[in-house]
Amino acid sequence: MLLTAAQAPAQGLKPSSPLRLSDPSASVRAPAQAGGQRQADFIVAVVNSEPITNSEVRLKLIRTEQQMLQQGAALPPRGELVGQILERMISDKAQLQMARTSGVRVDENAIEAAIQTVATQNQITVDQLRARLKTDGIDYAQFRSEVRDELLVSRLRQRELESRVTITEQDIDQFLRDQEGGGADPSSVVLNLGEILVAVPENATPDQVAALQAKAQQVLDRARAGGDFTALAAEFSGSATRATGGQMGLRPADRYPPLFIDATKNVPAGGLAGLVRSGAGFHILKVIEKQQGGMPGAVVTQTHARHILLRLNPKQTEAAATEKLAEFKKRIQAGQADFAALARENSEDGSAKEGGDLGWASPGIFVPEFEKVMNGLAPNQISDPLVTRFGVHLLQVLERRETQLSQRDQREIARNVLREKKQNEAYALWAQDVRGRAYVEYRDPPQ
Repeated sequence: MLLTAAQAPAQGLKPSSPLRLSDPSASVRAPAQAGGQRQADFIVAVVNSEPITNSEVRLKLIRTEQQMLQQGAALPPRGELVGQILERMISDKAQLQMARTSGVRVDENAIEAAIQTVATQNQITVDQLRARLKTDGIDYAQFRSEVRDELLVSRLRQRELESRVTITEQDIDQFLRDQEGGGADPSSVVLNLGEILVAVPENATPDQVAALQAKAQQVLDRARAGGDFTALAAEFSGSATRATGGQMGLRPADRYPPLFIDATKNVPAGGLAGLVRSGAGFHILKVIEKQQGGMPGAVVTQTHARHILLRLNPKQTEAAATEKLAEFKKRIQAGQADFAALARENSEDGSAKEGGDLGWASPGIFVPEFEKVMNGLAPNQISDPLVTRFGVHLLQVLERRETQLSQRDQREIARNVLREKKQNEAYALWAQDVRGRAYVEYRDPPQ
C-alpha cells in the first residue's frame, strides 16, 4: 500500500479524537461481499450539521486495514477498529470545518505539488501514483480531495499556533543555563522518545476516562507483545507526532515534559514505560534512543543552501508564484539560466543581493516546512516550489559539513527547541478545544 494523503508531508497534522467505544462502532457494518447486494448507505454521525456516512467509514476501514497489513501490524477486532476510525473522522471533520470558515485557502498548484511529493516519496511518477491508487481501490478524485483538506488544516494549525507561542531572551538564557549544568541534570541525556497519545476531553466523565485508560492500556499491551510502534502510533495516536510514527526526535531530555523523563529514566533503549497521564490524556512512551550528550560544544550537521522567494500578494497569487518558480527550475536544470542570477533579479528576500545565499545553517534555524524539504535534498539538488508562511520558495542545497555549535548557533537552536515545545503544548490544547466545541450527533443504523 503506497503512502496516501494521511501520510504526506503536509499531513499527520490532524489528531485522532478520544475514542468512543460504545454504540457508534456497532452502527457501521462491514463492506458487502463481492457479487452480493450492495448495502444501502446511511448516516452514522453528524458533525456540526455535516454528515459522516456508513460508506465513508467503510472505505476508511478498508484503507486502514490495508495499511496495517502492509506494515505487518496485527489487526484489532473490526468493531473496535471501526469505532476508532469514526472518532478520528469526527475530529478531522471538526478541524476541517474550522479551516473552511476561517478563510484559509489552498489553490490548485499547492494541491498538485503535494500530490507530486507523495509520488516522489514513493519513488514513482504521478501517473504511476494514479495507477497504484486505482489498484488499491482508491478513487483519485477522493484522494485529491483529501490532500486539499489536509493542506487546509495544516495551514490553519500553522496560523493558530503562530500567535500562541512567544519565546523570550530570558527563556533562552534559562534553557542554556540548564544545559550547562551537566552531571546528573536531565539535559546531560539525549533522548528520542516515541509517543502514542490517547486523548482525554477536558470535561470527560469518570466513565469516559476509565474507558480511554482501558484503551490506552490495550495499545500498550499490543506494543509490549511486539506490535509495531510506528503502526500503532499511526492508528491510535492523537498527537501531532503521529505523522512520524510517534517519534519526537533526538533532543536533550529537558526538552521533554518532566512526566516523560520521570517515566523513562530507568527504561533502556528499545523499552516501553508504563502509562503516563497528563492534562492531554494517556501517553504510551517508548525509548527509541538514549545517549549521554549536551548541546554546548556538540557537533552538528550544517547545510549551506540558497533560495528564491516570491512573496504572495493580490497581484501575485500562490499559483502564479509556483508556476514562475517551476519555470525557473526548468531553465536552471537545462543550463539556460543561473540560480544566483535569477535570485538577484527576482527574489523578494534580503538574501537576493547574495544570489539567494542563506549561508551555513544549523538544525532548527529555518521554519519546519522549509527545513524538512532542505534536509531531503542532496548537494546541488533543487526542490520543487515550496510554500511556507513567507511565500513560495525555490531551494537548492549547495553543500553540508560537520561543525561545532557557536554561542550564537546555540541560542538560535535553543529558541527553536523552546518554540517547538511550546507549539506542541499549544497544539494539543487547540486540537482538544476544536473537538470539544463540535456538536456531534451519533445515529443508529436503520432497522
